[in-house]
Amino acid sequence: MNQGRMLCEPLKVGGFELKNRMVFLAVGTQDGEDGTVSERQKNFIVERAKGGVGLIIFGALFPVKCLPLPTMLGIGDDRFIPRLRDLVESVHRYQTKIAAQICPSYYFGRDANSPAEPAGPSEHIITLLKKPARPLSLGEIHQLVNDYSDAAMRCKDAGFDAVEFHLGIGYLLNRFLSPVTNRRTDEYGGSRENRMRVVLEILEQTRKKVGRDYPIICRFSAEEFMDGGLTIDDWRVMAPLLETAGVDIMDVQAGWHECSTPLTQASVPQGAFVYLAEEIKKVVKVPVIAAYRINDPILGEQILAEGRADLIGMARALIADEEFCKKVKEGRFEDIRPCLACMFCLGRPYGENVSLECMVNPRVGKEKETALKPASKSRSVLVVGGGPAGMQAAMTAARRGHRVTLYEKADKLGGQLLIASLPPYKDEINRLTQSLVTQVKKAGVKVELQTNVDIPLILLSKPDVVIVATGVKPFSPDIPGAKGDNVVTATEVLTGTAKVGKKVVVIGGSLVGCETAEFLAGKGKKLTVLRRGPRIADDVPPASRWVLIRRLRKADVAMETNLEYEEITIHGVKATRNGTPVFFSADTVVLATGSLPNKELALRLEKKVPEIHVIGDCVEPRNIKEAIEEGFSVGSRV
Repeated sequence: MNQGRMLCEPLKVGGFELKNRMVFLAVGTQDGEDGTVSERQKNFIVERAKGGVGLIIFGALFPVKCLPLPTMLGIGDDRFIPRLRDLVESVHRYQTKIAAQICPSYYFGRDANSPAEPAGPSEHIITLLKKPARPLSLGEIHQLVNDYSDAAMRCKDAGFDAVEFHLGIGYLLNRFLSPVTNRRTDEYGGSRENRMRVVLEILEQTRKKVGRDYPIICRFSAEEFMDGGLTIDDWRVMAPLLETAGVDIMDVQAGWHECSTPLTQASVPQGAFVYLAEEIKKVVKVPVIAAYRINDPILGEQILAEGRADLIGMARALIADEEFCKKVKEGRFEDIRPCLACMFCLGRPYGENVSLECMVNPRVGKEKETALKPASKSRSVLVVGGGPAGMQAAMTAARRGHRVTLYEKADKLGGQLLIASLPPYKDEINRLTQSLVTQVKKAGVKVELQTNVDIPLILLSKPDVVIVATGVKPFSPDIPGAKGDNVVTATEVLTGTAKVGKKVVVIGGSLVGCETAEFLAGKGKKLTVLRRGPRIADDVPPASRWVLIRRLRKADVAMETNLEYEEITIHGVKATRNGTPVFFSADTVVLATGSLPNKELALRLEKKVPEIHVIGDCVEPRNIKEAIEEGFSVGSRV
């Protein structure tokens, strides 16, 4: 297989031609300004066009005249058109096509003076909002049809190359289609044909307003994974009806926000839902987009080569690396910054004004102000510590023209990433480690491994700048018995340097403790996780936390909270809960109680070198995002 060849092939669709088969799926950035496109949003989207993607789907645009939040984007009025047109023109400069996604989320609004309110075909509770949906009247449904088709006309007026109607994930139109929420007894409920009626009417009215040649895309959940919900068997019948109604591209997704099936988390195998696109492709003649857990170009190429889909839809992969498509075209697969499927980008509470961020890409949402500029003068930069913060700082400084040497005491680069990749479903962190190592070398950084850096070595090197990223050191909590023979650390467990008995208690219920427990449960151990606070894994993004908790429960891991630790004995852990003594029996006790910053070198270097920066875990324990962000920031400034 010629890697990337089919991904880079053009494709004619209706009235336009895509320069390649890679699609940037719609991503909510929460950066709108009174419903209009902000400069931050524009820069984010344009950077992906500059990065070579064939089609951008931009949205979601609310077709109703009133918006649930001013940070969301509107298309229910002509006032939204100018900034949208400016965005489209900016994208077109890079020969990238852009479609507007029209989606009201869960809301309906009568007019500009009425607040948008949760609505649906029938009365039910929208779990994500924790609010009831008000059933729409016949007149309001007719208004919805008109609002959608008018919105499509405005998108065409703004210069968008196509329009996408969002019919999936449990949003308003999906709730009309699905028997889970549509219990109407009129012409918009009951049979499959009736439940599809509102969508078919929207398509009919849209065609009348935009013409026959203007491309229309429909995005839908081909499996809802809801009890009694639509399945691929339903969509084998429904998709051809959409095609007959004038849909030019089928954008196939899966699930609802409320479903109990993991969709995009790291524990979901890559390409897990391609089978849905494949099944839809069998029953329609128009192009089909495959999506979800496709962040590897080799997998994307394989999907196309096997004829399972016509286009590869990606969201998080292009958030993680804005130049993903350009690198594919140039055959530079090793230069792609990998998405970790960590769900950090989806960790924002729904509907809150929190801008999109990425664990591995510090430039997301700040593309214009973080563009690297050559250093005014090349300087000698010495970086101590080869973890994510140190590697990012070293490569960034080197790319700007500095002479950089990176020292690492271990025999390989990676730091805490090497341990973070060991628990179940963390293999993709290995890809990040390899990516950082590769970029450090390509940037021309001189790497010195197995070197303990001390003050004399630094002074002998006479650097202009020293960046200290010396990481963490072990922390032993102040619990009697914490140094006992039956006590080990999470790091010792994950690296295989500790002997662990059959019955294990993990002290520390954050991400590290939970992942260590899952790691040991997979080896047949009996686990109990303890936490002082009220909530297990409260440092995990919400979109991933429920999946982790469910896996722990499935592995029969006991989870105990609101504890005060009294003593670790040879038989287990003594604690109290609300003043009542409790005891947790164990052969081995694992400490997952965090680490301490290793800042001794930084303190001793003060006033001994011209310029010093301290970053990463040696300031205080960080996550990957904070480490990479600090490394990039310092590397950009020195």
